[in-house]
Amino acid sequence: MKINIQGIQKTFGKKEILKDVSFSAESGKCVGILGENGSGKSTLFSVLLGLQKGEGHFWCDGIDLMKDSKARSKMVGFVPQNPPLIHELSGTDNLKLWYSKKEMEKELAGGVLELLGIPEFSQTIVSKMSGGMRKRLSIGCAVARKPSILFLDEPSAALDLVCKEKIIEYLKGFKANGGIVVIATHDVSELEICDDLYILKGGKLHLYQEQREIHKLVGCLKDE
Repeated sequence: MKINIQGIQKTFGKKEILKDVSFSAESGKCVGILGENGSGKSTLFSVLLGLQKGEGHFWCDGIDLMKDSKARSKMVGFVPQNPPLIHELSGTDNLKLWYSKKEMEKELAGGVLELLGIPEFSQTIVSKMSGGMRKRLSIGCAVARKPSILFLDEPSAALDLVCKEKIIEYLKGFKANGGIVVIATHDVSELEICDDLYILKGGKLHLYQEQREIHKLVGCLKDE
């Protein structure tokens, strides 16, 4: 399996937010997209996932997922910055919106939901969960349909080290099973799982091939 994103463009009024953005990834690989706040990372994901209109193509196995929403919903999972959970419900009740009872029990007992540590807080009301719990629950919901491609928008932002480690370990396993991961990130801890790094700046995406040292990265993000 391979994804090939080609010529993504997005404008707001007369302002170009994304300018001919293109990249690709194969099974078992992770692409990291870095950029300052407001650089367009979330907008790029929204366009690719059909949440905003834009130009370009998102090819996977001969299917343009920007145009085929049914195929996209089967193949792609998405974890946004703010988990789309129902705060009045428990973790279990949120999961029931995505899983059959049998499948949910199976995953809680020895599958992805257990790996994410969700059984520890599954009966907690979402409004009383920590940010890390909500993020892990959001990932659990996003992978309910067993997607082969997973987009995550700053998955470890503001989380403690234990939560970050659980998420990183899950993503390593997702890659090892042939999945493709695309992460928009500011977090240095997530760079270790990225096979390719890109910098989004001025609406354009640039492949980063230099040493992955934080000061060099910061310099590339800020240099014009």
